[in-house]
Amino acid sequence: MADVTFPLPDLGEGLISATILEWLVAEGDWVERNAPLVELETTKSAVEIPSPQTGRISRLHVGEAEELAVGAPLVTFTVEDHAGIVGTVPEERTPQRRVRLTPPED
Repeated sequence: MADVTFPLPDLGEGLISATILEWLVAEGDWVERNAPLVELETTKSAVEIPSPQTGRISRLHVGEAEELAVGAPLVTFTVEDHAGIVGTVPEERTPQRRVRLTPPED
């Protein structure tokens, strides 16, 4: 098992922080990648952030109605070693067989 912390991502347009409107998960919950994780409010809009990976929620670093800076820890997941950690697991490839086709002889 490994702990992976997901920071508040850069939400664009010069935004430097966001306020937690509602957590859609709780500590101890199992989440799948891309499942709704949290609703945030910025100075420009409200947005829903999906889970960046599959795993168990081990810690919510900030409570509802609290403000968080971009890059600060948002949530920590407990995942199986190398399983579900985005971008770190090389996929195994099955060797491809090449078939040489030769034209029929007249």
